Amino acid sequence: MPAVTADTLTLPRLTAARPEETERAARTVTTAPSSFEGEGFPVRRAFAGVPLELLDPFVHMDQMGEVEYAPGEARGTDWHPHRGFETVTYMLDGRFQHQDSQGGGGMIFDGATQWMTAGSGVLHIETPPAELVDAGGLFHGIQLWVNLPARDKMIAPRYQSLDGGRVGLLASADAGALVRVIAGEIDGHAGPGSTHSPITMAHATVTPGERLSLPWRKDFNSLVYVLAGRGTVGGDARPVHKGQLAVMGAGDRLTIAADAVQSGKEPALEVLLLGGRPIGDPVVQYGPFVMNTRAEIMAAFEDFQHGRLGQVPVDGLRPYHGRGH
Repeated sequence: MPAVTADTLTLPRLTAARPEETERAARTVTTAPSSFEGEGFPVRRAFAGVPLELLDPFVHMDQMGEVEYAPGEARGTDWHPHRGFETVTYMLDGRFQHQDSQGGGGMIFDGATQWMTAGSGVLHIETPPAELVDAGGLFHGIQLWVNLPARDKMIAPRYQSLDGGRVGLLASADAGALVRVIAGEIDGHAGPGSTHSPITMAHATVTPGERLSLPWRKDFNSLVYVLAGRGTVGGDARPVHKGQLAVMGAGDRLTIAADAVQSGKEPALEVLLLGGRPIGDPVVQYGPFVMNTRAEIMAAFEDFQHGRLGQVPVDGLRPYHGRGH
C-alpha cells in the first residue's frame, strides 16, 4: 500500500485554508473489531458501534485484510444477493474477481474499484483468483455499502469498473500528502465514480510529520477511517491509529496530520475519507438487504427465494480452494 502513487510535486494542489474557515473536530473515535466474512477472510468492521444517523448515507464498511496469505489460504464469498444499496470494493493490494447476475464483473487490483448498484436486486460473487489462492500473497481492500434513497431502492442494477489510473490525483498545499479521489469531488476535482447518493470517497497518504487540510462541503458529513499508521484528525488534533474511525463534526475543512514517527511496516498515515449528504430515510438492514421497512425486507427475501433477484450463470465463478480441491 498504496496501490496508486504519484509525484505530489507535479499534481494540482489543494487550496490553503482561509482565516474565516472553520475546522471540523472529531465527535467520536471508535476502534473496529476484527471478524471473519464469507469463506473465512479476516475483516475489520469499521462502523461497528456507530449510530446509523452519524453514518448516513453509508451503512456498512469492512477493511478486508491486510493479510499475507500462504498458498491455499485465500478465501472469498460465494454467490449471494443484495438489494437497496450500492456495494463498493476498493483494492489496495492483491486481486479480487467479481461477477454478477446482470453481466457485470471483472478483476480489480492496483487501486481499482468495483461499484455495483444492487438496486432492485442482483446476485454476485467476490473471490480471489486461482493464482492468488495457489501462490498466496498480500490481500488488502475495502468494501463499503452506500445507501440508496427510497425513490431509488428499486432502480435497475448497474456495474462500474473504475481502473486505478482513472482516480483524481491531488496534492496538499505543501505537497506533503497525496489524495486519490474515487467518487464525488474535492476542491473542484472529481473522481470517476458515478453515484446516486451525493457522496465523496477518497484515499489519502500523509507522509510522516506532514498535515493535510481539505475543503469539505458544509452539507456533507465526514468520516475518517485509518487504514494504516498513526496521526491526528480535526482542529482539536484527536489521536487516531490503524483500525479507528473518526466521525467528524460540522465545519468548512477537514484536517489530518501524520505523526512524525511511524512504524517500519506502515511508513505513512493512510486514511479513507468519506462524506455525503444524509438521506434521512428510515433504514432497516437485514443480512444482504438494506430497505426502509421490515415489510420490504421480507419481500426481498421472498423475491430471492423465488429467483426474482437473478440467476447464477451456468458458467459462473465459484470460490476456488486450491489445487486438488
